[in-house]
Amino acid sequence: MDRNVVTATILIALIMVVWLTWLAPPIQPPPPPGGTDSTAVVVEPEEFEETPEPIGQEGLRSVDELASDSTIAGASVGTERTIRISNDLYTAVLSTKGGTIVSFELSEFRDAVDSTLVQLVDPEQDGALGMVFTTPSNRVYDTRSFYFDADVSRDEITVGDAAVTVTMKTAIGSGSISKIYTFKPDSYDVGFDLAMEGTNSFLTPAGYELIWYGAIPFTEKDRDNEIRSTGAFAKSGGEVEFAKVLDESYDENSLRGDVDWVAVKGKYFAAVMLPNQAGRGAELIAERVGELSDPDVRLAYIASLAMPPPVESDGFRLYLGPMELSRIRQYDADLYDMVDFGWSFFATITRPLAKYFFAPVFYFLATFIPNYGLVIIIFSILVKLLVYPLTKSSFTSMAKMRQLQPRMEAIKAKYPDSPPKQQEAMMKMYKETGVNPIGGCLPMLLQYPIIIALWQFLPQAIEIRQQGFLWAHDLSAPDVILSLPFTIPLYGDFVSGFTVLMGLSMVVQMRLQATPSSNAQAKMFMYVFPVMIFVIFNRLAAGLNLYYLCYNVLSAAQQKWINRNLEAHPEEMAPAKTAKKGSGGKKRGRSSGRKKR
Repeated sequence: MDRNVVTATILIALIMVVWLTWLAPPIQPPPPPGGTDSTAVVVEPEEFEETPEPIGQEGLRSVDELASDSTIAGASVGTERTIRISNDLYTAVLSTKGGTIVSFELSEFRDAVDSTLVQLVDPEQDGALGMVFTTPSNRVYDTRSFYFDADVSRDEITVGDAAVTVTMKTAIGSGSISKIYTFKPDSYDVGFDLAMEGTNSFLTPAGYELIWYGAIPFTEKDRDNEIRSTGAFAKSGGEVEFAKVLDESYDENSLRGDVDWVAVKGKYFAAVMLPNQAGRGAELIAERVGELSDPDVRLAYIASLAMPPPVESDGFRLYLGPMELSRIRQYDADLYDMVDFGWSFFATITRPLAKYFFAPVFYFLATFIPNYGLVIIIFSILVKLLVYPLTKSSFTSMAKMRQLQPRMEAIKAKYPDSPPKQQEAMMKMYKETGVNPIGGCLPMLLQYPIIIALWQFLPQAIEIRQQGFLWAHDLSAPDVILSLPFTIPLYGDFVSGFTVLMGLSMVVQMRLQATPSSNAQAKMFMYVFPVMIFVIFNRLAAGLNLYYLCYNVLSAAQQKWINRNLEAHPEEMAPAKTAKKGSGGKKRGRSSGRKKR
């Protein structure tokens, strides 16, 4: 989770506790065990830093070694050729050197820094997709070092109404390996089949590993924030496991047993390998060179899926595209669980809220509202309506406590040296008026999971990425209205417009909830908390700040309406016993009148 979000989460919790306490009356992730598979192509952290080779390259045999091994002699020589395959969503480049994907550019998404098309393949790797296996002579090979023959003569292919299949084949021992790619129209789904013949001559009973090499190249301006959302992932035993590099520069996660899929994910994009039959293990490796805040920081990931020897062929589906819930949910494989929704304690509540309610509603609104800024505003209104029963109860309780403040001060003045008598008198007052002194706390706390879920969902919603609204050019990034010539710790070197407005809206809301006789400390909270929120939220997504701005404005309007309603109907605050006395007095008056007559 982003440390700014963590800090803000704690801060919001603190605000709620202190704020509600002030308004109330004075009643007096250990990393999983590492492991190494004998067929995995791995590298130790110190080796990665000492050599410019990308992770996994040390597993490749030299040309001389390849030529000297009769098992793979037929695959050791050849001429490299590239084939470009395009549909409306992407352009993929296959190379006959390795029979692998060497480029995969998304046509509808651009890099936030230089506006180039988003690339899913790490250019520092020798291709993204490799098959690693051990021969009977106990030598380990990666097919990215082999030469393949393609069954198509064209170097440029456009996918029309029908799918296009490209087969890459190479001779191994007395058999062969074929990589069969199927590119579909209007889809990020790529079919991938591994067909093998004569496997006894080059494959041991240990099977093979299908590996995705490299991290998704950076696409956002805030590298620190982006890195915290990236990693290598796998689903095994019904749980999504991962390897990330946040506080540590190296992480690995070895999984045994059935594996449903493995993936490498950036903040908004992912490369996923889904086998038609479950794998029997996975290896996730993550390395970082440089500090999180270093502009030249490098990431390298490996997502390896262990497969048993195939009978004839193994089928896979590759999802290479954006983390759009509407697209990835069609796999029914919990791919959206790669999205970080905070600590496990929060995620068990916030993830279902975001996945099954907020995301579908958000995407539905976007189908007929043309601007995502307006979608967020309408969305905030709908959420406010959803939690209205909770906020009404809470705000009404706060307003009643505000009106009881003069009577509370009178009780304090009447029993200045006797706290027990003060408490007894106040409890009597609460009973008479029907006011619950903690009535404003529980409804607010029940809203907290909703707040956290939205807090995590909006900054990671790819739909608002590079979408503008008013002065904000990108709702997934801060809306900078003023650049500063210096950097303020925690705050940054710029001022975000929606953050300023959100802080002001919070001041207004707190003033509406304040009591007339608030002490100096309470008045200090009224201004200190918004300033703290202003500092923490300055570097968060403009869309998130826009949402909270609208939500605060709606909350302030609701509080104002409740305050006016209670002022217009003071009888709601009248002590119950006063009404009884008045009623009894009238009865006695009428009785005495009869006696006189």
